Amino acid sequence: MMDYEMFKEVVKESFLSYMPGSYRGMEVRVDPVNKVNRTLDGLSLLAKNEETMISPTLYINDMYEKYSSTGDLQATLREAAEAMDEVFKEAPIPSLDMNTAKDNIIFQLVNTMQNEDMLKNLPHREFQDLSIIYRWVVGVDQKGLSSTVINNNLAKSLGMGEEELFKAAAENTRRILPPVVQSMNEVIMDMFMADGMPKELAEQMIGEQVPEMTMWVISNERKIDGAASMLYEDKLHNLAEKVGTDLYILPSSVHEVIAVSVEMGEPEELARMVSEVNMDQVDLSERLSNQVYHYDKDLRKITLATDTPNKRLDGVVAEQGLVYETKQSR
Repeated sequence: MMDYEMFKEVVKESFLSYMPGSYRGMEVRVDPVNKVNRTLDGLSLLAKNEETMISPTLYINDMYEKYSSTGDLQATLREAAEAMDEVFKEAPIPSLDMNTAKDNIIFQLVNTMQNEDMLKNLPHREFQDLSIIYRWVVGVDQKGLSSTVINNNLAKSLGMGEEELFKAAAENTRRILPPVVQSMNEVIMDMFMADGMPKELAEQMIGEQVPEMTMWVISNERKIDGAASMLYEDKLHNLAEKVGTDLYILPSSVHEVIAVSVEMGEPEELARMVSEVNMDQVDLSERLSNQVYHYDKDLRKITLATDTPNKRLDGVVAEQGLVYETKQSR
């Protein structure tokens, strides 16, 4: 069986032979693509004698996983080519309307240390050990959102600096992805009812918990990149007032965070739990942080509650001694 580097070269050389004849005049491009928490090898198609072209991107890393599990190179390439052709035909990338951009910019939270290379090319704002980046929503439907990350070049084309992006995103994210705070019991009840269980029976099975002993899930209505909802301080303040104490915030994934009363445990113990869950149950692409945050309901401020050495999300232990500050980067 080929190793990854050899597989990548074979894919680049032979991919077009698996595409329909109408694509044969194109060029296969393989470029590194910075995704959240990792860098992948993206395969796209470029019309010859053209510098740019809107093309779907396939990731050779995913293709190699398929090949490694089956050992069938031809089937792997054939399925990838069929997927590329299907996307070209049925889901063309929408055109980007510069006139509507400012109304469709949202923010997303990513881990700063894990995404150092990606952040070099993006307007962003640091927030504790995380960074706020910006996405341009180009389509919304029942299945989800279609969006593109705003890099430095795109921000320049939009004529927007980081401060303008932040102000637009702060307003738009609340509208496009409204923040939601639910008790864990409510989340479980929604799951039971979605499976057809009557509400009365679900309520009997779950029971009730007092607010100060409850886990609270903070996300958004679509459960997509919902960890950014923790940026809306008014939601945290209302929850802390309801609980009656300060909060510890556990970053369970990029899609949600969990808030608990500070009386429910020591932050270092909670951080160990977060790290274990990240490594065992959360895909690398969806991990947010191994740290725990503290929300002070009187100061109305979020700070880091822990400074554990495992700051990276891929299992590599970083050196201690970093000082985190909230600041802007352009």
